[in-house]
Parts: sequence; structure tokens; C-alpha cells
Amino acid sequence: MLYYLFEFLENKYQLPGASLFQFMTFRAAMAILFSLLIATVYGKRIIVFLQNKQIGESIRDLGLEGQKQKAGTPTMGGLIIIMSTLIPVLLFARLENIYILLLIMTTLWMGFIGFADDYIKVFKKDKEGLKGRFKIMGQVVLGLAVGATLYFHPEVTMKEDNKSTITQQFMVKDVEGREIKSTSTTVPFFKNNEFDYGDIIGWAGENARNYAWLIFIPVVILIVTAVSNGANLTDGIDGLAAGTSAIIVFALGIFAWVSGNIIFSDYLDIMFIPNSGEVVVFITSLVGALVGFLWYNAYPAQVFMGDTGSLTIGGVIAVIAIIVRKELLIPILCGIFFAESLSVMIQVGYFKYTRKKFGEGRRIFLMSPLHHHYQVKGYHESKIVTRFWIVGILLAIITIVTLKVR
Repeated sequence: MLYYLFEFLENKYQLPGASLFQFMTFRAAMAILFSLLIATVYGKRIIVFLQNKQIGESIRDLGLEGQKQKAGTPTMGGLIIIMSTLIPVLLFARLENIYILLLIMTTLWMGFIGFADDYIKVFKKDKEGLKGRFKIMGQVVLGLAVGATLYFHPEVTMKEDNKSTITQQFMVKDVEGREIKSTSTTVPFFKNNEFDYGDIIGWAGENARNYAWLIFIPVVILIVTAVSNGANLTDGIDGLAAGTSAIIVFALGIFAWVSGNIIFSDYLDIMFIPNSGEVVVFITSLVGALVGFLWYNAYPAQVFMGDTGSLTIGGVIAVIAIIVRKELLIPILCGIFFAESLSVMIQVGYFKYTRKKFGEGRRIFLMSPLHHHYQVKGYHESKIVTRFWIVGILLAIITIVTLKVR
């Protein structure tokens, strides 16, 4: 909103300094400052409100050290993250941008699903929360909407590579290329690393590429579902999900920045995605919200994000990765989420297999998800969280390095 106000003031009255709002970097910096302030200043008020309404976490007895002390800690703290993200976005982002609209929709939709889950747990006293099939249904609907928008919307384009590089001979306008619709994505670590989903059905004839959405949309649904559930499983100990997510989102911010800038994308020889640079404003706002939330969520936590936060964060991360065409990097960048999800699948699968074969279920991990395995081994949760953050930073660096290493 402020973008349009200052644009009007600059055009109408030539107000000094109003042109700053034309720069995405300035608006991104303002977004992270505002989101951080909102999360830290108003976050406390929300926590007090949740306490007064007795909206506390119901803790399952897993026999873990310090677990009983967490009972009654306010949950639904994801509302802090959602509020602290959306307010700066509404203030500083260009709201007509299709990617911004898509991310706002994702935040609200996943926030609603997570809120419904937390509401049932807290007020209906049902520890299972929202039925799994309804969660999956909500994630599938979001994936369908995101996939269809990215495939069919006319403003979602890429610049065609004309094989020229910006030099004194070839200026920016000479290398931009024309805007085209494309389902291409980035394959990490490979030279000429673009892969088109249309190639999967290209063998059926040239017209078959018109039906690439039959591949692209299901892939989007799978990614949104997997990442949101992975973030949900990671939210098990103080500060783990929020800190890990902040690292992931920051790395995606770098990808969005270079992908939306013709000069950097040309230098790095990566896809130039028009209008995607505006996503950086949303990303910086989310990073500020996550860091501000950590102020209260770090050990010992004063508030938990609940599914209201974890499902929202996971859904937003998935959509950002798809927007900047880096979804194939998710297993690396979101390696913590991936490991947490994989540990649960391995544990459950092996338990069922051994119960069927030997008559009793056996376990590979002492407990799953993975962070609980280390808790049972005797590690303090602060040490677990810190080490997971370090691993997350290493994984983020590896993904950023793929911009040049091919």
C-alpha cells in the first residue's frame, strides 16, 4: 500500500525521497525491520492473550526429559508469524504481482488449516486434531491452485535465452529475450541444467507438450504436501522449526533475488524470471517474522507455533521454491525436513514389517521424528537444535553454491 502511496506522491508532488519505494531492495529492508518489530513487540501481547484464554499445548507423555514442564505453554503462536509476515507485505510489496498474491493466498490457506487443527486440539480436547485426510485434502487443493496458476496465468513467464551475454557490445535490452510460457526448472549440479516437464510427455508428439500441466500440477501438489508435512514434523522441540525455516527462507531469498535480476541471472547463467524479484519483499518479511518469533520460541519456549505456524511455513517454502524454479533443490535445502520425515517413514515401515515377520515390532530409531531420537540418547534439546541449525546452514550453502558449480 505504501508503494502506491509514495508512487502517487512522487508523480503528483515530486516528494523528495518518495522514489526510494521504487527500489525493491529498500522495500525488502523495510519489510524485515517491520516484521521483526511486530513479532517482538506485539508477539508478547499475543502470548499474554493466549495465556489468558488458556490456549495451552496438550503434551503427550513420551517419557522425554523436561516434557511435562512444557504442558500448558501457549500454542497457536503461528498467528504471530502470519501477522508479522502479512502486515509488512501489505505495506511494502506490489500487491498486483501474481507471485505476491499467490504467497498471500498460501499463507492464509495453510494458516486456516493449521488453525483448525490447533483449535480442535485445544478447545475440543482431541489430541489427534484435524483428521489427516482433511489436512491432505487442504494441501492438495492448495497445490492444485498453485500449480494451475503458475501454468496457466499469463503473467507467469520466463525470458527466452538468446545465448548472448551482457558486455559493451550486448546491453541489457539485447540479451533479455522475449517472454515465454515455460515449465522448465533447474537441475542442480549439471551443466545446461534446465529440465522441462513437457519433455516427459514430449515423445507423444509436439502437441503433447500442451498437456505438460498433467505432469507439472501433480508435481506441485506433491511438493506442497511433502514440505508442509516435513515442517510440521520438525516442530517438536523449542526453536527447531522456526530457526531451520529461517535459514531455508533466507537461502530462497538469494535465489529469488538473482532470478529476478537480469544482470545477475545473466552473469550466473540461470533462468531470468520476470517479476519474481518482488518475492524478495515477502521473503524478508517472513525471515523477520521467524527470527522475531524465535525471541519467544527459543529454549525454554514461551510459546509454540502449533500447526498454525508449521503447516503455513512449509507451504510457503514449497511455493517459493516452485516460483523460482528451484524445487529440485528441496531435498538438499530442506534436508532437515526431509530427514525428519524420512525417519518417521522408516520407523513406521520397519515396525510394521518386523511385526508381520517376527510377531513383534522393532525399531531402528529410539524414537521418531529424528530429533526425539537424540533426546532419548540424552542430548539436551538446545544442543540438538543448535546442531540441526548448523547442518541447515551447511545445506543452504551447498544449495547456493549450485548457482556456479555445475
